[in-house]
Amino acid sequence: MIPLRRPALLVSLLVACAGTPAFAQAGQCSVPAQVDIPTIPAPDAPANAVPVTGYSLALTWSPEFCRTRQSDSRHAMQCGRGNGSDGRSLGRFGFVVHGLWPESDGATPPQWCSARPAPLTAQTVRRNLCMTPSPALLAHEWAKHGTCAWPDPDAYYASAQRLYGAVRIPDMAALSRRGDLNAGYLRRALAARSPGLFAQAIRVEANRAGWLQEVRICYSRVLRPVRCRDAGLPDRAPLKIWRGGS
Repeated sequence: MIPLRRPALLVSLLVACAGTPAFAQAGQCSVPAQVDIPTIPAPDAPANAVPVTGYSLALTWSPEFCRTRQSDSRHAMQCGRGNGSDGRSLGRFGFVVHGLWPESDGATPPQWCSARPAPLTAQTVRRNLCMTPSPALLAHEWAKHGTCAWPDPDAYYASAQRLYGAVRIPDMAALSRRGDLNAGYLRRALAARSPGLFAQAIRVEANRAGWLQEVRICYSRVLRPVRCRDAGLPDRAPLKIWRGGS
């Protein structure tokens, strides 16, 4: 568990990030008047309450995720039609938070560390929907990952919001039009805009067709960027970025 009396370095980082806008997301998000209060899901893997040695912030590239989900009611907020995506823009969202994941030195990371996770409130869901636009995913990430290092959902998502807000995203539409785009170029573009971040701390993932799916930023136990043990795509791997549209 993260101690209540955090080290000075961690405190200074969180304070510095607390007032920072969430540059990773598009500016078109508005929370619905009514939100679902998700139930805590049953574990989908064995519990593994091992010591935490670091963290990963997983950011999903929403246009690619939504490419085949525009008519799926489960993803209506994130992917529903009429969200401004016309093939030229990035739609309602750019990068959204998939989760903030504790890591360990073993083969299996910490997961499902509490047999009875605290439930999410409507206020918690509303506060975080523009970061993770799925109540069900918010509940899943808290139960599976957050319980291994945070005392409650609000503390978990406050940490995710602070890290998310510290990531400055380059012009993804311009990058998507580059004929020579590769994973290394995206890493360097992200690192150049985000103070304290460096290219080797960014894992890049794409599908089999080479379309960007996700980036993961690797952190130490005190939430400082560190070199990822697995960088995902090599720097020279060609990369494509879907902008949105039908």
